[in-house]
Amino acid sequence: MNLATALQDLQPDPASPRSVSAEPDLRETARQLDLAFAGRPVEAVLEAAITRLFPGKIALLSSFGTEAAVVLHYLAQIDRSVPVLFLETGKHFMETLMYRDILIDRFGFTDAREIKPDPADLAAQDPNGDLWSKNPDACCHIRKVLPLERALKPFDAWITGRKRFQASSRATIPLFEASTDGKIKVNPLAHWTSEMVQDAFKRLKLPQHPLFDEGYASIGCAPCTRRIEIGEDARAGRWSGLDKTECGIHLDFQI
Repeated sequence: MNLATALQDLQPDPASPRSVSAEPDLRETARQLDLAFAGRPVEAVLEAAITRLFPGKIALLSSFGTEAAVVLHYLAQIDRSVPVLFLETGKHFMETLMYRDILIDRFGFTDAREIKPDPADLAAQDPNGDLWSKNPDACCHIRKVLPLERALKPFDAWITGRKRFQASSRATIPLFEASTDGKIKVNPLAHWTSEMVQDAFKRLKLPQHPLFDEGYASIGCAPCTRRIEIGEDARAGRWSGLDKTECGIHLDFQI
């Protein structure tokens, strides 16, 4: 089944379906998917994306941060063979690497991939490993953006765990969005609140990230992550003091 056929099958009123071209524009595809799945539970969004919309051509990108276990749980209920991508920048907290291994084992994923930066890029641009302190955008580019671009080449779509409440820069993210790299991003938890996330941890008995109880609400690379203060956005501890709120993999390319 191709994407156009799958979109047609998802029309809410079969008696008067919207017209879908054989090769729909990516933005229109994302818009139609967003409309079709508005208000649908995370299970329905993921099941459709994995089994009908992008079968064999979709992966999950996970930071294995403080909220990652939720989307990983739901993915495992549908298909444990979907590739799970982790950007191993070489700068993570040891606790994050431990948590990653715990969750992969707990959920039984069979295709967990560790995505690393190109050694040539590191040698040329960050030979001393301190680029993060001089040019964090460049550091993120060679350690996250470029490796992810390479890792995503075989796929037509990828799943993220982003949510609107996390920061003002994410306040309007849709369930499905288009990128100029020709892929669809699926954000099944986009509308979830912080309360919904914590309720899921309790209800599903999910293990918390080891640093969560120490005040880390959003966790990235160790040199660029701090605890947050009461009242701050969940991502306020990332690149604190800098005019930077995203690593670059989500500044993309959205169209």
